[in-house]
Amino acid sequence: MNQEQRLMEYLTDNMGIDPLTAWKELGIYRLSAVVHRLRMEGFNIITERKDVKNRFGENSNVAFYKWRIVC
Repeated sequence: MNQEQRLMEYLTDNMGIDPLTAWKELGIYRLSAVVHRLRMEGFNIITERKDVKNRFGENSNVAFYKWRIVC
């Protein structure tokens, strides 16, 4: 199974994914690159923004990707 397949399987079973989760759960270090490749193949993956705290307790904003199924 490649990165694109792992990501699509994850998005099918979950609400969405952020870069840290992708790295920890799927071994995907550059999530945005995998999302870009899937978009080029026609998958409708949307980007939202998610507020998180970094390890220093500072506010940070990261991408949160969702797969939208269009019927």
